[in-house]
This record gives sequence, C-alpha cells and structure tokens, in this order.
Amino acid sequence: MSTDDRIVRAREIYERAVFGGDTSGLRDAEQGLHAVEADAALARGMILHARFQSAPADAGSSPTEDPAELPLFERALELYRALGDPRGEAEALFWIGCLHQFIRRDDETAIPYLERSCRLAAQTGDKPTRSEALRHLGIAAHAAGRLDEARERLEESTRLRREVGALAGAASNMIGLAYIAAAQDRGADALAILDEAHAIARTHGAHAIARHIEQARTQI
Repeated sequence: MSTDDRIVRAREIYERAVFGGDTSGLRDAEQGLHAVEADAALARGMILHARFQSAPADAGSSPTEDPAELPLFERALELYRALGDPRGEAEALFWIGCLHQFIRRDDETAIPYLERSCRLAAQTGDKPTRSEALRHLGIAAHAAGRLDEARERLEESTRLRREVGALAGAASNMIGLAYIAAAQDRGADALAILDEAHAIARTHGAHAIARHIEQARTQI
C-alpha cells in the first residue's frame, strides 16, 4: 500500500469511527501511519546524509553533522521494529551504522549495526541493503588492515550491486577494491579495476564517482 493510500485509508477509518461508530479499523489506520512515519523519517535522514556528503564540494569547508540525522534513523528503527518489518529494520540499522562510520569515524560503534543490518537483509532477501552493509563492513576491515576480508566483502557487495542493476554503486565499490589490490602489491590489477570502474561510471553518468576514480588512479 502506498503512502497516499495509507493516508486516505486513515481518513476513511476516522469518518467511519466518528460518524458510524465503527472503531474496528482504528488500530489498522494507526499502524499504517506508523509505516508512513518510518519511511519519511528514513528518507529525511538520508537527505541530511546526502547534504553532509556534498557539503565539501559545495562550500569548500569541512561538513558538520546535522544533529537531526541520527534521531531520524533511530525513530525509523523504532517504528519498523514495532511494525514487525525486518526489511525496514535492516535499512534503518544500516543508516545508523553508516552515520557512525562515515560521519563520526567510529567503526567500533558502527560495526554491530552494520552486521545486524547485513544479517536481516540476507534473511529478507533485501539485496540493496545487504550490499550497502557489506560495503561498509569491507571499509571497516580495510581500515583495520584485514585486506583479504575487506576484498571478500567488497567483491560480494559489488556482485549484489551488479545483480540489482546498481552499476554506479558497483563502480564506487571498485575504487575500494583497487586500493586493496594496490596494498596487496597487485598494481596491474588495481589499474585494470579502475579502468573498468571508469567505463561504468562514464556510461551511467556517475560524475562524482568518476572524479574519485581519477583521484585513486593518481594516488595508486
């Protein structure tokens, strides 16, 4: 049921209760609106996260965390759990973990959220969320110097992204795989990975990813 459908249904149930005395649908309407609130909280948090990511390019200064972002993801998690929606729960867990890792640079706090997200996403068949969790677990492993583990997680994330057609995301993962290859003294592999990633990014209009690829090429 879409967001609009849930809101329309809630209004209809209100009228039946107030004018007809039929209160049997009130709980159902409330649950539907909880789902709307959860989806909106998650989406709002994602917009704030995108603002954080784009801030350096826009303003040329270090971005600061928006204090509203984490509470939005936590509210979404609370609501999805109350609704018994493990797919939504997995996505909210991912975003909480991502915030701790990417914004706060706190892998110790982030990893348990990312691991729970990965497990739930696997159980519900949510390939996009599982690919995101695996990517960030790979990033954590890379930062900790566990290169084989990092490579395995990023390769699995890339496979899933290709499966669901998220090819720009696959190209983004390949930057990390190139850095890992370079760290493992596989220089030729690293450059070949970047060549493929650049071709994908160019084909799919992923201009920001293409810039990161060129930066990686220079560093490697």
